[in-house]
Amino acid sequence: MSLAHALLTSLLEQPSSGYQLARRFDKSIGHFWQATHQQIYRELGRMEKAGWIRSEPDPEAGRGRKRSYSVLPAGEAELMRWAGESAPLAELRDEFLVRLRADAVIGPLGLIPELERRRALHADKLRAYRAIEARDFPSGAQASRQRRIHHLILKAGIQYEAGWIAWYDEALGTLVMDAPGERKPRASGAEAGR
Repeated sequence: MSLAHALLTSLLEQPSSGYQLARRFDKSIGHFWQATHQQIYRELGRMEKAGWIRSEPDPEAGRGRKRSYSVLPAGEAELMRWAGESAPLAELRDEFLVRLRADAVIGPLGLIPELERRRALHADKLRAYRAIEARDFPSGAQASRQRRIHHLILKAGIQYEAGWIAWYDEALGTLVMDAPGERKPRASGAEAGR
């Protein structure tokens, strides 16, 4: 996925200034596709040169340089083209898992505090997602197709965070089994293969 496609989606939801777009992006798409405000502004310039969007001076900005962006038919066609492609499965690449593997090979490395810290970060994110769900998707409320899809995306984030929390709980249980400070000798090649 490119940032351009995320921005096209957001602008189709609501034409806006770059600043408004960046703020909305942080609160929605930014939960699963991160970009700095600087990256967003650079990409808006490229998209305008490609003929996917247009910008006009924002009438409410007065003499400022604020511009309002909207999607052109070529941008909508590009988004439709891109959305019709097969999406690659995201690969898991987490440095901490390699550290955990090292712990398995050379003995306890004192990773419990880092496991606890990472678990807490996922718990914070899960609380934030659940607060958004309670605020934006009250149970029993009738919702449009768009709102149901937005909720579905949020549920993916909720399940992702809950899955990591369950995994960290299991990992903590596994590592806590070893007595603190105890360093077990590394198994020889023959013993490691058993």
